[in-house]
Amino acid sequence: MTTIAKATDTLTRDALTVLQPGFAGTTAPDWLLRRLGEGLASVALFGRNVTSPEQVAALTAQLRAEREDVLVAIDEEGGDVTRLEVRTGSSFPGNHALGAVDDVGLTRAVAAELGRRLAAAGVDFNWAPSADVNSNPDNPVIGVRAFGADTDLVARHTAAYVTGMQSAGVATCTKHFPGHGDTGIDSHHAMPRIDVDAGVLAERDLVPFRAAVAAGTRAVMSAHILVPALDPDRPATLSRRILTDLLRGELGYDGLIVTDGIEMKAIAGTYGIERGTAMAIAAGADAICVGGGLCDEGTVRRLSDALVEAVRAGELPEERLADAAERVRALARWTAANRPGDGASDTADGDVGLRAARRALRVTVAGESAPLTEPPYVAALTPVANIAVGDETPWGVAAELGRLLPGTETGSFNGADAGREALAAAGSRRIVAVVRDEHRHPWMAAALDVLLAARPDTIVVEMGVPRAEPRGALHLATHGAARVCGRAAAEAVAGV
Repeated sequence: MTTIAKATDTLTRDALTVLQPGFAGTTAPDWLLRRLGEGLASVALFGRNVTSPEQVAALTAQLRAEREDVLVAIDEEGGDVTRLEVRTGSSFPGNHALGAVDDVGLTRAVAAELGRRLAAAGVDFNWAPSADVNSNPDNPVIGVRAFGADTDLVARHTAAYVTGMQSAGVATCTKHFPGHGDTGIDSHHAMPRIDVDAGVLAERDLVPFRAAVAAGTRAVMSAHILVPALDPDRPATLSRRILTDLLRGELGYDGLIVTDGIEMKAIAGTYGIERGTAMAIAAGADAICVGGGLCDEGTVRRLSDALVEAVRAGELPEERLADAAERVRALARWTAANRPGDGASDTADGDVGLRAARRALRVTVAGESAPLTEPPYVAALTPVANIAVGDETPWGVAAELGRLLPGTETGSFNGADAGREALAAAGSRRIVAVVRDEHRHPWMAAALDVLLAARPDTIVVEMGVPRAEPRGALHLATHGAARVCGRAAAEAVAGV
């Protein structure tokens, strides 16, 4: 079956309206523009679609020339997860750094400036912030994307972020409901399961989402996680108990509900994307995020066909699909009404990200440690990046140290021999060892053992969650790997 949408084909138009697909390239392909004319109401941007803010602005203008009220969505958390600055690293620290500072006014200001830059590029819907409480320190996918492990801290900063970003006219999408923080599995790869009772969930994981709802978040993103205390049979994205009874009913939320990427293995590997899409809308979701991996017209056709067939088969009430589509259109009306005018740039605060990164830096001195005056060797102990962060975005301190101390050299190391290889590469230079979540990677801790045994004057920069005991002649915790976090660390190392 091939969907051919006509102006009078309300069912098919509604099916297209609830999809939020991605595409390949830095300009809109013909098929995407055609689908916008047929009913598609949202387009998602990923790192592959971005080369510069100016290019994104031209792309979004191209989309709006076809459909003026199109929602343009992006996964721009700042910090480690950046799309607008995917090639350079973010100008804004991520949530964990903001939580470390714990100044809600600063969080609000960072979110407002990030929102202003998104709006200037024509993006009006951001799949952020993460409201997850990172209660599992071994969480492989949340980590520095969370404001922290304290429920109340996460709640107040989630609310501040929502308020700040939406003040710039960019709708927030608070995620990953009902909370992805207590997982040991990445839902990109398999189905995580959270085995705690409903009381723990209510007092820990749901509190930040209540704060987001109270702050007026325009959207909430569901998590592909199984939470037996809430629904023993279906993951949150496909659960009426969680999306309709809990989020809409108990939390009183009336905005848009968006799924996490439907092609993620937690859903695609268990239900398939067509069935998962229909089940999600039936459960209470209003929009289907797709395109992080699958980004072609065939995927859009498959999913819209699946929704139409589910309605015709009696598996999805037509009025539920119509309600979902209307919620998408309502959000589009909100973003159109709140789009900044020509004078919006007058409120720019371009340095707020760097100021926040500097305030988030924590420095521990083990002994005598004077600022470096000679170019060092930066040994980056590099773990495999999770899919949410990606491996396209540069991180570390080498580039920033190179600006302050020309001649700085660097290398990336991984695995059982990382420490010995780094020692050999460094030669006689002073070593700056850069790590990311040392506590989660035994090979990384072992590499640091080797470096510090041979070179006790090694400086250690932790750019993940600083759970491991500080060590080294100088230990810096940046609480994230954004470009500005690297700059703040480099300034401290060089004594600037």
